[in-house]
Amino acid sequence: MNDDRLDSAGDAGADPEPPPHLDESVRRVAAAGRETLGAGRDTARALRRLVRADLALARGAIMRSMAWLALAAVFGVSAWLLLVVILVLALHALGLGWLAAAAVAGAICLVATALAGWRTMVYLDHAGMHATRRQLARLGLFRDEQDEDDDGEGDAAQSKAPAA
Repeated sequence: MNDDRLDSAGDAGADPEPPPHLDESVRRVAAAGRETLGAGRDTARALRRLVRADLALARGAIMRSMAWLALAAVFGVSAWLLLVVILVLALHALGLGWLAAAAVAGAICLVATALAGWRTMVYLDHAGMHATRRQLARLGLFRDEQDEDDDGEGDAAQSKAPAA
């Protein structure tokens, strides 16, 4: 057999490197500790930048959602007034009953309000700080309730499975 490793007989002639002195060992451990502290500091800085960026995104999302919320209120109130007055009168003039004319006006108002409400929910989703939550969960500092619920459902599903 061809083996590239040195066997113990070939090693006998070489002097093994002596272990470092205690002072040198302490210096090496201290240097490794400083490197670890530096890496931890860099990680904390990166996490702080991530939190700042997430907060800026959340702030922008809240401002946009407020604009859409104001739009929803405008459509919810003024569309009702304008459409009910104009549309109900026009539909009634075309031969529709008062109730049917008011129902058509209400449906148009509800569609506009639903559109504005949907856009509000889309922008408010950006305020959830999802990237920060993922990083904190990865570091083990934060556990999302949804993750715990998912874990619980998975455990329950596994316990209900028949044993093979």
